[in-house]
Amino acid sequence: MLIPTVGIEIHVELKSRGKVFSKGKNQFNTHPNTNVTVLDLGYPGTLPQLNKEVVNMGIAASLAFHAEIAKEMHFDRKNYFYPDLPKGYQITQQKTPIGRNGYIEIEKNGIKKQIRIERLHIEEDTCKSIHTEHATLLNFNRAGVPLIEIVSHPDIESAEEAVLYVEKLRETLLYLGISDVKIEEGSMRCDVNVSLHEKGKPLGTKVEIKNIGSISNVGVAIDYEIKRQTEILENNDKIIEETRRFDDKTMTTITMRTKETGNDYRYFPEPDIPYIHVSEEWIQEVESKMPIMPEVLRKTYQNLGVNEKNVNAIVTNKKMCDFYEVMRKNMNPIILSNLLTGDMIGFMNKNSLEFEDIKLDENNLKAFIEALEKNEISSKQGKEILPILITEGGDYASLVKKLGMKQISDTNFLLELVHRVIDENPESVIDFKAGKDRATKYLMGQIMKASKGQANPALVNKLLIEVLKNL
Repeated sequence: MLIPTVGIEIHVELKSRGKVFSKGKNQFNTHPNTNVTVLDLGYPGTLPQLNKEVVNMGIAASLAFHAEIAKEMHFDRKNYFYPDLPKGYQITQQKTPIGRNGYIEIEKNGIKKQIRIERLHIEEDTCKSIHTEHATLLNFNRAGVPLIEIVSHPDIESAEEAVLYVEKLRETLLYLGISDVKIEEGSMRCDVNVSLHEKGKPLGTKVEIKNIGSISNVGVAIDYEIKRQTEILENNDKIIEETRRFDDKTMTTITMRTKETGNDYRYFPEPDIPYIHVSEEWIQEVESKMPIMPEVLRKTYQNLGVNEKNVNAIVTNKKMCDFYEVMRKNMNPIILSNLLTGDMIGFMNKNSLEFEDIKLDENNLKAFIEALEKNEISSKQGKEILPILITEGGDYASLVKKLGMKQISDTNFLLELVHRVIDENPESVIDFKAGKDRATKYLMGQIMKASKGQANPALVNKLLIEVLKNL
């Protein structure tokens, strides 16, 4: 039986204010070739200057992925010729990556597994090539944008594990706040290496796959490549070491170039950047400013009694989680989680609203949840009130008074209502005694109608059943 082995290399653009070695601005989606310095263009005589903010981000990522942080590191020149690299070399960290020997823990079918991270290193991005019908254009805004490359060990054994790994890595970086990790915009780029081998034998020849534009397509590309390589080996042919690209139209991988010999990048230490010494005090300072990580939030919410489905829905949506974390401390966290992952996000998605657009604040949301908790309003009434609070805000009590939506929970009043509706519908009483469920539903509907939807439905249902059983 052939066993798949997958390794993943992920390049992540960092959200630093400036570029990694120049004074150029790090801004996405600005007009081409406007955030450019002479250093980004590779002018002779220009000297790089390391951006400390980028190193701080590298330290934070290393801590989040449980990696050993290099106490002394330097940068290296990776020499190769390509039009998007005007200097003729890329500044990277070959010999002394900022982080080594980390891991990400994934969970599949209730079983946890650690995927080891070989290294995390800082480097500069190249400029962006834009291919037209007649020429290839270069946008130097991206030249010098800081990257962290995260290289896994070949510990992944299926497409499903690969997707879980990338999702967990993306989530962690998003919560760290060091990257927006948008694959569709190129701020997170995934290359996967796939090989097959028989149990007990050495790893097979690996094939690299590039141009994967979404996390779900990481899984699709790996599954296709496993199938392709399996068919080749079962026909007693050999796997060729090559680089392939993923085609999202055909959902297949296509040959880009073969690898007859290894790349010789002639690495040597970057002479224009001095060695960096990272002290324990520096690491502790970065660690003290790190936000709460997703796994800690998950455990916190589970301990509050929030069900697992809601916990995952909240934590996997960073903006929703930020909103929940601010609001939950002064109100019922379980009702809030149900509301947030149900009616609230449903209304927001339907109306293309973001959390920064809504008018809900701590005061009116707290009053609304307390009213639900005390059965002062029904869930049906809540569905009418919530959209108004989301889009208009305002004082909850004033809104309820204006809408005339206070829930009736007076037992004596409701009993009178129950008896009146029963007297008006004798045929439903006969149906109830005959064991027909529709009778109770019909009578409930009539009572709610008579109360203009203000009767406490749980209390009405209880009183109705008691009265009917005693007839």
